[in-house]
Amino acid sequence: MNTGAIKPSTLITLYTDMVRIRTIEEALAQKVTAGEIKCPVHLYSGQEAAAAGVCHALKKTDYVYGNHRSHGYYIAKGGDIPSFIAELYGKETGCSYGRGGSMHIIDLNVNVMGTSAMIAGTIPLAVGTALGIQLKNKKDVVVSFFGDSAAEEGTFYESLNFASIHSLPIIFVVENNLYAQHMHILERKSHDRIADIGTHFRIPFSIIDGNDVGIVYQAAMDAVHRVRAREGPAIIECLTYRLRGHVGAIDKVSGTSITDIRDIKEIEYWKKHDPISVFHKKYAKVCALDQTKIISIQNKIDTELNKAFDFAHTSPYPKSSTLTHYVYA
Repeated sequence: MNTGAIKPSTLITLYTDMVRIRTIEEALAQKVTAGEIKCPVHLYSGQEAAAAGVCHALKKTDYVYGNHRSHGYYIAKGGDIPSFIAELYGKETGCSYGRGGSMHIIDLNVNVMGTSAMIAGTIPLAVGTALGIQLKNKKDVVVSFFGDSAAEEGTFYESLNFASIHSLPIIFVVENNLYAQHMHILERKSHDRIADIGTHFRIPFSIIDGNDVGIVYQAAMDAVHRVRAREGPAIIECLTYRLRGHVGAIDKVSGTSITDIRDIKEIEYWKKHDPISVFHKKYAKVCALDQTKIISIQNKIDTELNKAFDFAHTSPYPKSSTLTHYVYA
């Protein structure tokens, strides 16, 4: 895959997106650990390249659906940060009016159509949107983000089949971080790859280093070009790894630490191969990312985030009289 054709300015944007996601997630980790944020939070640290690479290949009018670990693509697609932070605090100004929390976020201004804690729950919704786009003869595409455990649900296969039969404009993006909660993929399956299932549905697929944002971006650009040209759906499997716990800042089983779940050597390997480290090693010289630029980018993001937290802290909680608002029978 030719990543050498990526413009330096695009590389800087991809890097900035990843740093923005990492900065926000690490700040949230502190707030969760301190008990300041009460809702369950599934952090995206370690998987930034998948969201940044895919979303930068999209237009604002393209659609994104996600799962419980959804902060990355909400941010990368351009979702409003202050309302996102407010949502995690349960505030009325949140993107889901304080009713959804971390796992149920949405921003229709950039076509982040919503996320869900139901494993594989948004995959058929994304397929339905793709069908609607096709029926209306629009040129938008849909991206369905989901994890490796979603590929063990029947609705995943039904969605692939329907999308293939009708040649729908959808890209299925598998973020394979190797774990379903606390169980390694090889404890659940006889192999650790998912996208090759596309062979049986005649859907082209790619299995890539999901921690190399250049590779992800190029794979996404190729898939978007194919799908937008109405050549049928595509599958991208991003091999990646979460650096935080399944839920919360760290994994805990019987009060013990993350090392009881994941081998310490495995964790150390992925820490050295995390998306931001990979970028510095492979792309920093190409896009002239020096220390001055790094500091400037970080300072700008820190300022944005501080304003977002101030907005969340000063926003009101929903009134008890509105408890049944936005609830549908």
